[in-house]
Amino acid sequence: MAQFTININGASHQIDVAADTPMLWVLRDHIKLVGTKYGCGIGECGACTIHVDGVATRACSLPISVVGDSKITTIEGLSENNDHPVQKAWIEHDVPQCGYCQSGQIMNAAALLEQNPSPSDTEIDTAMNGNICRCGTYTRVKKAIKTASSQG
Repeated sequence: MAQFTININGASHQIDVAADTPMLWVLRDHIKLVGTKYGCGIGECGACTIHVDGVATRACSLPISVVGDSKITTIEGLSENNDHPVQKAWIEHDVPQCGYCQSGQIMNAAALLEQNPSPSDTEIDTAMNGNICRCGTYTRVKKAIKTASSQG
Protein backbone atom coordinates (compact mmCIF):
# COMPACT_ATOMS: atom_id res chain seq x y z
CA MET A 1 0.00 0.00 0.00
CA ALA A 2 1.07 3.53 -0.69
CA GLN A 3 -0.44 6.94 -0.12
CA PHE A 4 -1.40 9.08 -3.09
CA THR A 5 -2.70 12.61 -3.25
CA ILE A 6 -4.94 13.08 -6.26
CA ASN A 7 -7.10 15.91 -7.60
CA ILE A 8 -10.65 14.84 -8.46
CA ASN A 9 -13.28 17.33 -9.56
CA GLY A 10 -11.22 20.16 -8.10
CA ALA A 11 -10.76 18.59 -4.66
CA SER A 12 -7.65 17.00 -3.24
CA HIS A 13 -7.97 13.43 -1.91
CA GLN A 14 -5.49 11.32 0.04
CA ILE A 15 -5.85 7.67 -0.88
CA ASP A 16 -4.02 4.71 0.63
CA VAL A 17 -4.11 1.90 -1.94
CA ALA A 18 -1.82 -0.40 -3.91
CA ALA A 19 0.01 1.44 -6.71
CA ASP A 20 -1.65 -0.69 -9.40
CA THR A 21 -5.22 0.03 -8.22
CA PRO A 22 -7.25 1.23 -11.22
CA MET A 23 -8.74 4.70 -10.90
CA LEU A 24 -12.18 3.18 -11.47
CA TRP A 25 -12.00 1.44 -8.08
CA VAL A 26 -10.38 4.44 -6.40
CA LEU A 27 -13.31 6.56 -7.55
CA ARG A 28 -16.06 4.07 -6.75
CA ASP A 29 -14.77 2.31 -3.63
CA HIS A 30 -12.65 4.94 -1.90
CA ILE A 31 -14.11 8.29 -2.92
CA LYS A 32 -17.69 7.01 -3.39
CA LEU A 33 -18.13 8.63 -6.80
CA VAL A 34 -20.18 5.91 -8.49
CA GLY A 35 -21.16 7.68 -11.72
CA THR A 36 -18.15 6.14 -13.44
CA LYS A 37 -19.28 2.62 -14.35
CA TYR A 38 -17.53 -0.72 -14.63
CA GLY A 39 -18.17 -2.26 -18.02
CA CYS A 40 -15.48 -4.57 -19.33
CA GLY A 41 -12.45 -3.96 -17.14
CA ILE A 42 -10.06 -3.81 -20.11
CA GLY A 43 -10.69 -0.32 -21.49
CA GLU A 44 -12.70 -1.47 -24.50
CA CYS A 45 -16.30 -0.43 -23.76
CA GLY A 46 -15.94 3.17 -22.55
CA ALA A 47 -18.35 2.94 -19.59
CA CYS A 48 -15.57 4.06 -17.24
CA THR A 49 -14.46 7.14 -19.22
CA ILE A 50 -13.18 10.07 -17.16
CA HIS A 51 -11.09 13.10 -18.08
CA VAL A 52 -7.42 13.26 -17.17
CA ASP A 53 -6.28 16.82 -17.79
CA GLY A 54 -9.18 17.12 -20.23
CA VAL A 55 -8.41 13.95 -22.18
CA ALA A 56 -10.98 11.13 -22.27
CA THR A 57 -9.36 8.20 -20.46
CA ARG A 58 -10.54 4.74 -19.44
CA ALA A 59 -10.47 4.61 -15.63
CA CYS A 60 -10.49 0.80 -15.49
CA SER A 61 -7.04 0.60 -17.05
CA LEU A 62 -5.46 3.68 -15.45
CA PRO A 63 -3.48 2.81 -12.31
CA ILE A 64 -3.46 5.44 -9.59
CA SER A 65 0.35 5.42 -9.62
CA VAL A 66 0.48 7.22 -12.99
CA VAL A 67 -2.04 9.96 -12.15
CA GLY A 68 0.38 12.22 -10.29
CA ASP A 69 -0.69 15.88 -10.36
CA SER A 70 -3.18 15.38 -13.17
CA LYS A 71 -6.64 16.87 -12.80
CA ILE A 72 -9.28 14.16 -12.88
CA THR A 73 -12.86 15.00 -13.82
CA THR A 74 -15.67 12.49 -13.41
CA ILE A 75 -19.27 12.72 -14.56
CA GLU A 76 -20.07 14.20 -11.15
CA GLY A 77 -17.60 17.03 -11.79
CA LEU A 78 -18.56 17.80 -15.38
CA SER A 79 -21.06 20.42 -14.23
CA GLU A 80 -22.62 21.43 -10.93
CA ASN A 81 -26.23 21.36 -12.09
CA ASN A 82 -26.15 18.86 -14.96
CA ASP A 83 -26.17 21.82 -17.31
CA HIS A 84 -23.13 21.04 -19.43
CA PRO A 85 -24.14 21.43 -23.12
CA VAL A 86 -23.64 17.68 -23.68
CA GLN A 87 -25.83 16.79 -20.70
CA LYS A 88 -28.57 19.13 -21.88
CA ALA A 89 -28.39 17.75 -25.43
CA TRP A 90 -28.53 14.20 -24.06
CA ILE A 91 -31.86 15.02 -22.43
CA GLU A 92 -33.16 16.93 -25.46
CA HIS A 93 -32.49 13.95 -27.75
CA ASP A 94 -33.64 11.33 -25.22
CA VAL A 95 -30.36 9.48 -25.62
CA PRO A 96 -30.39 7.15 -22.59
CA GLN A 97 -32.22 3.86 -22.70
CA CYS A 98 -30.90 1.68 -19.87
CA GLY A 99 -28.43 4.49 -19.07
CA TYR A 100 -25.53 2.30 -18.01
CA CYS A 101 -23.05 3.56 -20.60
CA GLN A 102 -24.18 7.16 -20.52
CA SER A 103 -21.65 8.67 -18.14
CA GLY A 104 -18.83 7.28 -20.27
CA GLN A 105 -20.52 8.41 -23.48
CA ILE A 106 -21.08 11.92 -22.09
CA MET A 107 -17.52 12.22 -20.81
CA ASN A 108 -16.10 11.11 -24.16
CA ALA A 109 -18.38 13.52 -26.04
CA ALA A 110 -17.47 16.42 -23.74
CA ALA A 111 -13.75 15.77 -24.28
CA LEU A 112 -14.32 15.65 -28.04
CA LEU A 113 -16.09 19.01 -28.04
CA GLU A 114 -13.42 20.56 -25.84
CA GLN A 115 -10.80 19.60 -28.44
CA ASN A 116 -13.00 20.10 -31.51
CA PRO A 117 -15.98 22.42 -30.91
CA SER A 118 -17.56 21.71 -34.31
CA PRO A 119 -16.83 18.10 -35.29
CA SER A 120 -18.02 16.52 -38.53
CA ASP A 121 -20.05 13.31 -38.51
CA THR A 122 -16.90 11.36 -39.34
CA GLU A 123 -14.97 13.02 -36.51
CA ILE A 124 -17.80 12.19 -34.08
CA ASP A 125 -17.85 8.57 -35.26
CA THR A 126 -14.08 8.31 -34.86
CA ALA A 127 -14.02 9.92 -31.41
CA MET A 128 -16.95 7.90 -30.07
CA ASN A 129 -15.72 4.60 -31.50
CA GLY A 130 -15.17 2.29 -28.56
CA ASN A 131 -17.96 3.69 -26.41
CA ILE A 132 -20.37 0.79 -26.58
CA CYS A 133 -24.11 1.21 -26.07
CA ARG A 134 -25.92 -2.09 -25.66
CA CYS A 135 -29.22 -0.33 -26.42
CA GLY A 136 -27.93 1.02 -29.73
CA THR A 137 -28.62 4.74 -29.29
CA TYR A 138 -25.72 5.72 -31.54
CA THR A 139 -27.87 7.86 -33.86
CA ARG A 140 -29.20 9.85 -30.91
CA VAL A 141 -25.69 10.17 -29.47
CA LYS A 142 -24.48 11.73 -32.71
CA LYS A 143 -27.49 14.11 -32.85
CA ALA A 144 -26.89 15.13 -29.24
CA ILE A 145 -23.21 15.84 -29.91
CA LYS A 146 -24.15 17.96 -32.92
CA THR A 147 -26.67 19.89 -30.79
CA ALA A 148 -24.14 20.37 -27.97
CA SER A 149 -21.56 21.63 -30.46
CA SER A 150 -23.95 24.39 -31.52
CA GLN A 151 -24.72 25.32 -27.90
CA GLY A 152 -21.21 25.27 -26.51
